[in-house]
Amino acid sequence: MFSIEHTFDASVITLVDEGVGHLTEDITINAFEDCVTIEQVDPTTDIVRRITLSLSQVQDLAAALNLPEGVYRLKQAEAE
Repeated sequence: MFSIEHTFDASVITLVDEGVGHLTEDITINAFEDCVTIEQVDPTTDIVRRITLSLSQVQDLAAALNLPEGVYRLKQAEAE
């Protein structure tokens, strides 16, 4: 399950781990104008852990989800 909320300066997506077996804490993704942050509470310390991705890293991640094993570099399309 997930939710999407649009705030003044970000789009916030929350991913809820559902199902059988070991479940992890919710993940919150904040999409800002210049970066994306991913946050999750560490259940052993109760501290929020945050990872910040540049927009370039987000594009690379999106492409990587659909590619086979290997090393890649995305090439920007040239303007006509």
